[in-house]
This record gives sequence, C-alpha cells and structure tokens, in this order.
Amino acid sequence: MTTTTTRRWSVRRTTVHAWGFLLPFGLLFVAMMVAPIGYAIYQSFYTVHRAGLFGGTQSTVYAGFSNFTQALGDHDFTSALVRVALLGVVQVPVMLGLALLLALLLDSRSARFKRLFRLTLFMPYALPGAIAAVMWSFLLVKDLSPFTGPLAAIGIHTDFMSPGWITASVGNMITWGWTGYNMLIIYSALQAIPPELSEAATLDGCSGWRLAWHVKVPLVRPALVLTTVFSIIGTAQLYTEPAVLYAARIPGASSKFTPIMNTTLLNSGAQPNLAAAEAVLLALVTLVLSFGFLKFTQRKAADS
Repeated sequence: MTTTTTRRWSVRRTTVHAWGFLLPFGLLFVAMMVAPIGYAIYQSFYTVHRAGLFGGTQSTVYAGFSNFTQALGDHDFTSALVRVALLGVVQVPVMLGLALLLALLLDSRSARFKRLFRLTLFMPYALPGAIAAVMWSFLLVKDLSPFTGPLAAIGIHTDFMSPGWITASVGNMITWGWTGYNMLIIYSALQAIPPELSEAATLDGCSGWRLAWHVKVPLVRPALVLTTVFSIIGTAQLYTEPAVLYAARIPGASSKFTPIMNTTLLNSGAQPNLAAAEAVLLALVTLVLSFGFLKFTQRKAADS
C-alpha cells in the first residue's frame, strides 16, 4: 500500500513539474499565436459600415463570406499569389539542390577547412534580409551593376531590376540568403549517419557520388522534407526583399508584389476586414501546400 501511494505521489509530482515547465510556453503561445490567429479569423467575417461618405457613425456588421469573395476577386491579390507560387516552384528546388550539394561536399572525406566553409556559407543567413536586399539592389540595378558591362560586351543588354526580371532577382536574393541555413540542417543530418554504413558501402565498391546518391541522400530524406516545408512557408511569407526594393523606387517592384504586401497595404488603407480575409486565405493556401507535400512524401515513402 505504501509503495503504491509513493508511486502515485511520484507520478503526480512529475506531472505537476511538467505542467510547470509547459505553462509559460503555453501562455505565450496562446497570447502571441493562437489569439492573433483567432482574432484575424473573427475579423474576416465582419465589415465596417459608415453612415456617410465623409465619416460619421460606424457600425461593424456580420458579412459572412463576402470578404473572402472580394479577396478572391482582387486581381492584385490573386496575381501576387500566382507570382509567389511561380517563384517558389523554381527557387525552392534550386536552393535546396544547392544546399544538398554543398552539404555533401562538406561531408566528403576529401573536404578540407570544413569549419571555415560552414561559417562562410552560413554568413548570408546571419545578414538581415533588409541589408541583403539593399546590397543586391546595388549589385543588380542597371547603372551600378558590375554585371551590366561584361554582359553588354557579349551582346546581352538587360536590366535585372526591370519588371521582367524582378521576380528572378528576388529569387536570387532569397537563394543567396537561405542556402547556407538549409545546408546546415542537411549537413547535421549527414553527420548523424552511422559511419559503419558508409564504410560497408565503400567495401562493396560504392564510393564517391554513388555513395552520396544511393546511401547518404536517402538517409537524409527527413531533413530534405523538413527544409522543403520550411521553404514553402517562407516563400508564402515573402515580404522583406520586395518591400525594400519598392521603398528604393526600383521600377520593377510594386507595392503589391507579394500577398503579404497587398494585405499590409489594405490594412493601412482602413480595410482591416478585407486584409484579415486575405491573410486567412494565404494561411490556408500555405497549410494546404505544406501538409499536402508532407502527405505526398509519406505516401511515396510507404510505397517504396
């Protein structure tokens, strides 16, 4: 009887301690994440009616799904969604491909100065996005770019900040800033592979790129899935680089380049309910894409 009571008291004390550690995080999570999301969803179903053209009494009324219908009919918002989606389809695979390649090179036995290269490749991520955007704007704007002259000498006349190139230039900035971050995640997964597996594969005649492709890459698949989901979410939240380019009056950048920029402009223009509806739609699209990719990879893994 005494032993049972002691065990129960020990379990109860452990539970109390666990909740004590979880409670601060839980309160912050509810206050900073759950509450704002719930408030945005609530605001998306209401609209503000004004009594007169020049102000007067305001009343908040239930609008149903009219804000969502208006958001889907907003050409600027849908164009921004398509623009960011096309950017992600090209930029995310390129970025993760480079990150995987660099991680495999660092993990190879012949690699030298690994710490130096890890630090060097990670440094762009440590640089704030706004500063990186300003730096790249100087490197890519037509009158200042060091690439304009050499390209013009071989007959290629282009402006990387023109409307036709601005999306590719933004993709270049994101790739430069986040490749090193994703490389470290993949490299950490490579370091967790037991060395016995590589040694056994080498004894069987599998070495070099064959070892990397047939042994290492399948084993770091969870890390690749994780970085892909992070990249999908990050692409949907794209804001800093286009906003800096627009503030710098780059001709190809607009105030509604991304969905978040369009939502911010609506919110500052006294349309918070429509902005909330667009934010909810963007969150739903991001949720569908990220979880859809997770389910797809899980199904492929189960079939294989």
